[in-house]
Amino acid sequence: MTRKCAIVTGAARGIGLATTDLFLEQGWTVAMVDRDAEELRKVASARDHVLAVERDVSNPQDVNAMVRDTLERAGRIDALVNNAGVAEFGPIEDCDFEMWRRVMATNLDGVFLCTRACTDALKDSRGAIVNIASISGLRASTLRVAYGTSKAAVIHLTKQHAAELGEFGIRANCVAPGPVKTKLSMAVHSPAIIQAYHDAIPLNRYGSERELAEAIVFLASDKASYVNGQVLAVDGGFDSTGVGLPALREPV
Repeated sequence: MTRKCAIVTGAARGIGLATTDLFLEQGWTVAMVDRDAEELRKVASARDHVLAVERDVSNPQDVNAMVRDTLERAGRIDALVNNAGVAEFGPIEDCDFEMWRRVMATNLDGVFLCTRACTDALKDSRGAIVNIASISGLRASTLRVAYGTSKAAVIHLTKQHAAELGEFGIRANCVAPGPVKTKLSMAVHSPAIIQAYHDAIPLNRYGSERELAEAIVFLASDKASYVNGQVLAVDGGFDSTGVGLPALREPV
Protein backbone atom coordinates (compact mmCIF):
# COMPACT_ATOMS: atom_id res chain seq x y z
CA MET A 1 0.00 0.00 0.00
CA THR A 2 3.04 2.29 -0.11
CA ARG A 3 3.02 2.21 -3.91
CA LYS A 4 0.99 4.90 -5.59
CA CYS A 5 -2.05 3.54 -7.42
CA ALA A 6 -3.60 4.72 -10.66
CA ILE A 7 -6.93 3.66 -12.11
CA VAL A 8 -6.73 3.50 -15.90
CA THR A 9 -9.98 2.87 -17.73
CA GLY A 10 -9.97 1.31 -21.18
CA ALA A 11 -6.69 -0.29 -20.15
CA ALA A 12 -6.80 -3.52 -22.17
CA ARG A 13 -5.30 -2.05 -25.32
CA GLY A 14 -4.02 1.05 -27.09
CA ILE A 15 -3.32 4.25 -25.17
CA GLY A 16 -4.68 2.77 -21.94
CA LEU A 17 -2.31 -0.20 -22.08
CA ALA A 18 0.66 2.02 -22.97
CA THR A 19 -0.23 4.29 -20.04
CA THR A 20 -0.46 1.29 -17.72
CA ASP A 21 3.01 0.16 -18.75
CA LEU A 22 4.54 3.59 -18.17
CA PHE A 23 2.98 3.86 -14.71
CA LEU A 24 4.40 0.43 -13.91
CA GLU A 25 7.85 1.50 -15.09
CA GLN A 26 7.66 4.39 -12.65
CA GLY A 27 6.78 2.15 -9.72
CA TRP A 28 3.02 2.57 -9.52
CA THR A 29 0.32 -0.03 -9.04
CA VAL A 30 -2.37 0.12 -11.73
CA ALA A 31 -6.00 -0.89 -11.56
CA MET A 32 -6.64 -1.85 -15.18
CA VAL A 33 -10.32 -1.32 -15.95
CA ASP A 34 -12.01 -2.62 -19.07
CA ARG A 35 -15.27 -4.26 -20.09
CA ASP A 36 -13.47 -6.61 -22.50
CA ALA A 37 -12.88 -9.30 -19.89
CA GLU A 38 -10.98 -11.71 -22.15
CA GLU A 39 -8.46 -9.17 -23.41
CA LEU A 40 -8.09 -7.61 -19.96
CA ARG A 41 -7.26 -10.95 -18.35
CA LYS A 42 -4.71 -11.69 -21.06
CA VAL A 43 -2.76 -8.45 -20.76
CA ALA A 44 -3.05 -8.24 -16.97
CA SER A 45 -1.70 -11.76 -16.51
CA ALA A 46 1.51 -10.70 -18.24
CA ARG A 47 2.15 -7.81 -15.81
CA ASP A 48 3.05 -7.45 -12.14
CA HIS A 49 1.52 -4.92 -9.76
CA VAL A 50 -1.75 -4.66 -11.66
CA LEU A 51 -5.35 -5.30 -10.69
CA ALA A 52 -7.68 -6.54 -13.42
CA VAL A 53 -11.03 -4.85 -12.86
CA GLU A 54 -13.69 -6.04 -15.28
CA ARG A 55 -16.19 -3.18 -15.24
CA ASP A 56 -18.19 -0.93 -17.59
CA VAL A 57 -17.61 2.77 -16.90
CA SER A 58 -21.05 3.70 -18.24
CA ASN A 59 -22.73 1.68 -15.48
CA PRO A 60 -22.95 3.46 -12.10
CA GLN A 61 -23.01 0.19 -10.14
CA ASP A 62 -19.93 -1.06 -11.99
CA VAL A 63 -18.11 2.20 -11.34
CA ASN A 64 -18.81 2.09 -7.61
CA ALA A 65 -17.61 -1.52 -7.56
CA MET A 66 -14.48 -0.47 -9.45
CA VAL A 67 -13.57 1.95 -6.68
CA ARG A 68 -14.34 -0.58 -3.95
CA ASP A 69 -12.25 -3.24 -5.70
CA THR A 70 -9.31 -0.87 -6.05
CA LEU A 71 -9.38 0.41 -2.49
CA GLU A 72 -9.74 -3.09 -1.06
CA ARG A 73 -6.72 -4.35 -2.97
CA ALA A 74 -4.47 -1.29 -3.30
CA GLY A 75 -5.60 0.77 -0.31
CA ARG A 76 -5.43 4.09 -2.15
CA ILE A 77 -6.12 5.95 -5.40
CA ASP A 78 -3.57 8.57 -6.44
CA ALA A 79 -4.61 9.10 -10.05
CA LEU A 80 -7.62 8.46 -12.25
CA VAL A 81 -7.09 8.25 -16.00
CA ASN A 82 -10.44 8.41 -17.78
CA ASN A 83 -9.37 6.83 -21.05
CA ALA A 84 -12.25 4.45 -21.90
CA GLY A 85 -14.07 5.58 -25.00
CA VAL A 86 -16.00 4.50 -28.05
CA ALA A 87 -15.76 5.93 -31.54
CA GLU A 88 -18.71 5.69 -33.90
CA PHE A 89 -18.22 7.77 -37.01
CA GLY A 90 -20.60 8.58 -39.83
CA PRO A 91 -22.53 11.37 -41.57
CA ILE A 92 -24.63 13.52 -39.29
CA GLU A 93 -27.87 12.27 -40.86
CA ASP A 94 -26.93 8.71 -39.90
CA CYS A 95 -26.45 9.56 -36.22
CA ASP A 96 -29.67 8.42 -34.58
CA PHE A 97 -30.40 8.79 -30.88
CA GLU A 98 -29.28 5.25 -30.10
CA MET A 99 -25.84 5.94 -31.58
CA TRP A 100 -25.69 9.30 -29.81
CA ARG A 101 -26.42 7.70 -26.45
CA ARG A 102 -23.93 4.85 -26.96
CA VAL A 103 -21.17 7.38 -27.52
CA MET A 104 -22.20 9.71 -24.70
CA ALA A 105 -22.71 6.87 -22.21
CA THR A 106 -19.06 5.85 -22.30
CA ASN A 107 -17.24 8.97 -23.44
CA LEU A 108 -19.00 11.52 -21.22
CA ASP A 109 -21.11 9.73 -18.62
CA GLY A 110 -18.20 7.41 -17.87
CA VAL A 111 -15.88 10.32 -17.09
CA PHE A 112 -18.50 11.90 -14.84
CA LEU A 113 -19.28 8.66 -13.02
CA CYS A 114 -15.67 7.58 -12.49
CA THR A 115 -14.57 11.00 -11.27
CA ARG A 116 -17.50 11.29 -8.89
CA ALA A 117 -16.83 7.83 -7.46
CA CYS A 118 -13.10 8.48 -7.01
CA THR A 119 -13.34 11.96 -5.52
CA ASP A 120 -13.19 11.00 -1.84
CA ALA A 121 -10.15 8.78 -2.37
CA LEU A 122 -8.45 11.46 -4.45
CA LYS A 123 -9.08 13.99 -1.68
CA ASP A 124 -7.23 11.68 0.70
CA SER A 125 -4.25 11.37 -1.64
CA ARG A 126 -4.45 14.91 -3.09
CA GLY A 127 -4.37 13.09 -6.38
CA ALA A 128 -4.85 13.81 -10.05
CA ILE A 129 -7.45 13.29 -12.75
CA VAL A 130 -6.39 12.99 -16.39
CA ASN A 131 -9.19 12.83 -18.94
CA ILE A 132 -8.61 11.73 -22.51
CA ALA A 133 -10.49 13.88 -24.99
CA SER A 134 -9.51 14.39 -28.65
CA ILE A 135 -8.61 17.10 -31.09
CA SER A 136 -12.13 16.38 -32.38
CA GLY A 137 -13.28 18.05 -29.16
CA LEU A 138 -11.21 21.14 -29.90
CA ARG A 139 -12.20 21.62 -33.54
CA ALA A 140 -15.17 20.27 -35.49
CA SER A 141 -14.41 17.55 -38.01
CA THR A 142 -16.25 15.40 -40.48
CA LEU A 143 -18.24 12.30 -39.48
CA ARG A 144 -17.91 12.99 -35.74
CA VAL A 145 -21.09 14.70 -34.53
CA ALA A 146 -21.52 12.46 -31.47
CA TYR A 147 -17.84 11.66 -30.90
CA GLY A 148 -16.60 15.23 -31.26
CA THR A 149 -19.40 16.62 -29.10
CA SER A 150 -18.69 14.06 -26.37
CA LYS A 151 -15.01 15.00 -26.35
CA ALA A 152 -15.75 18.73 -26.28
CA ALA A 153 -17.94 18.06 -23.25
CA VAL A 154 -15.10 16.12 -21.60
CA ILE A 155 -12.86 19.16 -22.03
CA HIS A 156 -15.35 21.40 -20.25
CA LEU A 157 -16.01 18.79 -17.57
CA THR A 158 -12.26 18.69 -16.92
CA LYS A 159 -12.19 22.44 -16.33
CA GLN A 160 -15.26 22.19 -14.11
CA HIS A 161 -13.57 19.58 -11.95
CA ALA A 162 -10.37 21.63 -11.83
CA ALA A 163 -12.31 24.66 -10.63
CA GLU A 164 -14.28 22.81 -7.98
CA LEU A 165 -11.85 20.18 -6.72
CA GLY A 166 -8.65 22.23 -6.70
CA GLU A 167 -9.26 23.43 -3.14
CA PHE A 168 -8.94 19.79 -2.04
CA GLY A 169 -5.58 19.44 -3.76
CA ILE A 170 -7.03 17.48 -6.69
CA ARG A 171 -5.74 18.47 -10.11
CA ALA A 172 -7.79 17.78 -13.24
CA ASN A 173 -6.26 18.03 -16.69
CA CYS A 174 -7.06 16.78 -20.17
CA VAL A 175 -5.04 15.25 -23.00
CA ALA A 176 -6.43 15.71 -26.50
CA PRO A 177 -4.79 13.17 -28.81
CA GLY A 178 -4.42 13.73 -32.50
CA PRO A 179 -4.15 10.82 -34.95
CA VAL A 180 -2.45 7.93 -33.15
CA LYS A 181 -0.97 4.86 -34.77
CA THR A 182 -2.90 1.96 -33.28
CA LYS A 183 -3.92 -1.41 -34.68
CA LEU A 184 -7.47 -0.11 -35.08
CA SER A 185 -6.55 3.12 -36.86
CA MET A 186 -4.22 1.34 -39.23
CA ALA A 187 -6.97 -1.18 -40.01
CA VAL A 188 -9.67 1.38 -40.81
CA HIS A 189 -7.71 4.29 -42.30
CA SER A 190 -7.32 4.00 -46.05
CA PRO A 191 -4.00 4.95 -47.67
CA ALA A 192 -5.63 8.20 -48.81
CA ILE A 193 -6.68 9.09 -45.27
CA ILE A 194 -3.24 8.24 -43.89
CA GLN A 195 -1.58 10.44 -46.51
CA ALA A 196 -4.05 13.25 -45.85
CA TYR A 197 -3.29 13.16 -42.15
CA HIS A 198 0.44 13.18 -42.81
CA ASP A 199 0.02 16.18 -45.11
CA ALA A 200 -2.02 18.09 -42.52
CA ILE A 201 0.13 17.35 -39.45
CA PRO A 202 3.19 19.59 -39.18
CA LEU A 203 5.28 16.66 -37.90
CA ASN A 204 4.10 14.64 -40.94
CA ARG A 205 3.28 11.48 -39.01
CA TYR A 206 0.88 9.80 -36.61
CA GLY A 207 1.65 9.83 -32.92
CA SER A 208 2.44 6.67 -30.98
CA GLU A 209 0.62 5.20 -28.01
CA ARG A 210 3.78 5.67 -25.95
CA GLU A 211 3.92 9.38 -26.80
CA LEU A 212 0.39 9.80 -25.50
CA ALA A 213 1.23 7.82 -22.37
CA GLU A 214 4.18 10.11 -21.63
CA ALA A 215 1.88 13.14 -21.54
CA ILE A 216 -0.77 11.35 -19.46
CA VAL A 217 1.64 10.06 -16.83
CA PHE A 218 3.36 13.46 -16.63
CA LEU A 219 0.04 15.16 -15.84
CA ALA A 220 -0.70 12.54 -13.19
CA SER A 221 2.71 12.96 -11.56
CA ASP A 222 4.14 15.38 -9.03
CA LYS A 223 6.12 16.95 -11.86
CA ALA A 224 2.84 18.60 -12.90
CA SER A 225 1.97 19.66 -9.34
CA TYR A 226 0.92 23.19 -10.40
CA VAL A 227 -0.78 22.22 -13.66
CA ASN A 228 -4.57 22.28 -13.30
CA GLY A 229 -7.50 22.76 -15.65
CA GLN A 230 -5.37 22.50 -18.79
CA VAL A 231 -5.92 20.85 -22.16
CA LEU A 232 -2.79 19.43 -23.77
CA ALA A 233 -3.14 18.59 -27.46
CA VAL A 234 -0.69 15.78 -28.22
CA ASP A 235 -1.17 15.92 -31.96
CA GLY A 236 2.01 16.85 -33.78
CA GLY A 237 0.58 20.33 -34.36
CA PHE A 238 -2.59 19.09 -36.09
CA ASP A 239 -4.93 21.38 -34.14
CA SER A 240 -2.91 24.39 -35.23
CA THR A 241 -3.65 23.61 -38.88
CA GLY A 242 -7.37 22.74 -38.66
CA VAL A 243 -9.26 19.53 -39.38
CA GLY A 244 -11.98 18.31 -41.70
CA LEU A 245 -9.89 16.78 -44.46
CA PRO A 246 -11.60 15.99 -47.77
CA ALA A 247 -10.20 12.45 -47.80
CA LEU A 248 -11.97 11.74 -44.52
CA ARG A 249 -15.32 12.25 -46.25
CA GLU A 250 -14.72 9.32 -48.54
CA PRO A 251 -16.12 5.90 -47.59
CA VAL A 252 -13.55 3.64 -45.90
